[in-house]
Amino acid sequence: MDYHDWYQGHSDSLCEFIGVSMNQSNNNPLSKGRLLLMSSAVSATAANLYYNQPILPQIGSDLGLTSEQLGSIPAAGQLGYAAALLLLSPLGDTIPRRRLIAILSVLLVASSVLAFSVSSLFMLVIACFAIGLSANITQQLIPFAASLSTPESKGKVIGTLMTGLTVGILLSRTLSGFIGEQFGWRAVFMMSAVLACIFGLLLYRFLPSNIPASKIPYPQLVLSMATLLKKHAALRQSALTGAFWFASFNALWATLALHVNDSPFNYNAQQAGLFGVIALAGIIGAKVSGSLVSKVGSRNMINVAVSLIVFGFIISGVFGDSLAGLIVGIILIDLGVFSAQVSNQVRVFSIDPAAQSRINGVYMLGYYLGGAWGSFVGVMAFEEFGWAGVSVFSIVMLFISFLANNAMNRSVLFDAQTSS
Repeated sequence: MDYHDWYQGHSDSLCEFIGVSMNQSNNNPLSKGRLLLMSSAVSATAANLYYNQPILPQIGSDLGLTSEQLGSIPAAGQLGYAAALLLLSPLGDTIPRRRLIAILSVLLVASSVLAFSVSSLFMLVIACFAIGLSANITQQLIPFAASLSTPESKGKVIGTLMTGLTVGILLSRTLSGFIGEQFGWRAVFMMSAVLACIFGLLLYRFLPSNIPASKIPYPQLVLSMATLLKKHAALRQSALTGAFWFASFNALWATLALHVNDSPFNYNAQQAGLFGVIALAGIIGAKVSGSLVSKVGSRNMINVAVSLIVFGFIISGVFGDSLAGLIVGIILIDLGVFSAQVSNQVRVFSIDPAAQSRINGVYMLGYYLGGAWGSFVGVMAFEEFGWAGVSVFSIVMLFISFLANNAMNRSVLFDAQTSS
């Protein structure tokens, strides 16, 4: 069998699998194959924001960078993603999403190839910023899938996509660490380009075309997000609460590889990436929070989750030179972070159902700005004060998050099922 015959056979099989329900009625455009493809694409795309973390020591050694300079690399990706939430997410209301996703896929491939080929910190930061911009694919796929689902299946559809997002975030470090150790840090970005190309082609082939519901001019779309932030005190509160706990989360993951690269661990990139497997405990936190939030309220669930994160940082800080201490601490931190995220998003989506896309964009913008801040300051804290400095910085961020979550005034009222 020659290559053409092999490719044709496997291509037909793949098309048949993904498009299993493509010929069904337009009343059910989200088949199981499409949902699987979209969830997988969300996972693969979200991973791009975290691929660089386990390989930071290798990048620093190859390019001759200090720890402080290394902090700008993960921060650039987070800032790019935050900028996309503000500038690109609203476009999904006015441009057919399949076309927009295709454009972002091309940008992701190009920026990953650039990161693969750079020889300076400046160009790597530019490339990582562009990777963050193009990772907005996730924020196009999630509302797209929701719009394709029926009212009865919407919850399950969103849950499936969020599981894909969580797996992508957590396993990205394990995959990156393995590839980086075996083939070098540049191979991680080439892998990213290949995956982006594959999923970009599949999404363009199998996603349906949609007619945008809104004809609001782009400048007004962007400006309306500021109006929503000003109008809703609950949105401001949720954004601040999430931003500060996500800062602590990113401070941990931006410095963990640097910490375990030193004595007494002396782990390589592959070994450091295995901590991502431990962090899969976050999926449990997301599921538990989703089932309890309607009973105990978002604010109470977030208080419990933030307290759990603080406890995790105390353990990982005090026992930072012990593998068992790090494992227990990371499990508690990830349980808390993903539990808090689900609870906070339930609160966010209850604010104004007519503007959920833009409200979610505002919330996630604050979330990833906090993540960029945490990545950058976390590495600086590690450089100056070591692992203990990262833990102290993170606990301070969590204290502010706790205060923001409980700074409720009388004008911020929530439905009894989404707040306490």
